[in-house]
Amino acid sequence: MGKLWDHLRSLIDTECYVISVHASERLEERGILEWQLIAAVEDISLSLERANAQPNPAVEVIVTLPDGVAVKVIWAWVATIDVAKLVTVHFFDED
Repeated sequence: MGKLWDHLRSLIDTECYVISVHASERLEERGILEWQLIAAVEDISLSLERANAQPNPAVEVIVTLPDGVAVKVIWAWVATIDVAKLVTVHFFDED
């Protein structure tokens, strides 16, 4: 796994994360609960790491929800305050 994802995962594990308004709205629209993403953090597949992304370095990960459905999740690192930020989540058929 990538170094950025390792750091983000450690922040998430210690509850040092925030959820963007956009991600909160997408979770609600899609019927996904926050805990489903957080509980799966150790079993997530890293898809893409964008260490140079602006305004914040970000990763795309694949999360398998308890019902077996896979979703793409974008996490970013807000370095100025050292927190992980859930940016968005969507089903793969929404690409």
